[in-house]
Amino acid sequence: MSFAGVSLTVDGKASGSAWDIAADSSDSGYHLFVVRGYSRTKDDTPNGKSIESQQFRVGGYRWLIDYYPNGCEDCNIDFISFYLSLDEEDGRPVDEHVTFQFGFSFIDQVEMQEASSIRTSGRWNLSDDEYWGYPCFVTRRLFERSGHLKNDSFTVRCDIIVTRTANAADERSSSSSSVVVSPPPCIQQHLGGLLLSGEGADVTFEDGGETFVAHRCVLAARSPVFRAGLLGPMKEGTTTSAIRIDDMEPKVFRLLLRFIYCDSLPEILSASDNDDDYCCDDVMMMWQHLLVAADIYDLRKLKLVCEESLCDSIEATTVAGILALAEQHNCQGLKDACLDFGNSLREEENKTRDLVLKLEDTCLK
Repeated sequence: MSFAGVSLTVDGKASGSAWDIAADSSDSGYHLFVVRGYSRTKDDTPNGKSIESQQFRVGGYRWLIDYYPNGCEDCNIDFISFYLSLDEEDGRPVDEHVTFQFGFSFIDQVEMQEASSIRTSGRWNLSDDEYWGYPCFVTRRLFERSGHLKNDSFTVRCDIIVTRTANAADERSSSSSSVVVSPPPCIQQHLGGLLLSGEGADVTFEDGGETFVAHRCVLAARSPVFRAGLLGPMKEGTTTSAIRIDDMEPKVFRLLLRFIYCDSLPEILSASDNDDDYCCDDVMMMWQHLLVAADIYDLRKLKLVCEESLCDSIEATTVAGILALAEQHNCQGLKDACLDFGNSLREEENKTRDLVLKLEDTCLK
């Protein structure tokens, strides 16, 4: 099974930081649906209403998952429902020769995720319908007492196998190019999905009442500070104890982990007009906090990214604070940008003063 991304739901809202592997068109794949804050989804989502996953791609088709915390209909209000649907936005016709099989399971139900197990499920024709699933996936009462729910969070895995008959395979082959083109790199998406799902995590951090799970080897590979702390002779933490983070806000630490795994940051830090968590007025402050965090953990690329972004935020009202930050954390490029801006301000002030003096002289004459 190929990995087809992760969708993350936090406190009842679909998160924009989910992952979509659009380039992965394998005929079999799985998508992870991660819910953090199950209680909030149950309280805020009424019967018949769902929380939708991010779009993902398997077998050349786009799919969506719908999660109903209180059932999809009145008759299953005491159940959790999960449904799979096609999401072909361009309205292209579905090949009548294409069938598929699918299954939903909790992340720890490994035996249900084998291809052999999925192939024993019913077979569906893509052209017959656009909505398939389990209205009575599990009763909430049983689920809330089970080990699938941990720290008010759980992960459901959706496996899909797409099958084409001989006719469909021939049509697909004749319409495709004879030139083989390798897909773009997707390791960042895969690692990002690993961070979101928490699969195989072996270290836990606690910051401001929030818990973060991660993987020692990934952190150590990216940060010399984490390498010394997690793999060195004075390594911190075990699988049963959390490492406390006291020098940054949870929001900053979450972005730090995101950069470590994905080598990028969400676009929201540069275009945050419509986001509740990052208002425009807070973006510059977030970049400052990230720069400090990057310096603490010796993430040089992240530090340069922060410097570049802060250079765009230099104004008359901010230059003093940014210069002080640059001095404190040895950011020579950012410091030079501040000094250049200060010099240009002084030149403008001198020009303005000279103009005022000339006007005064003219008036006196």
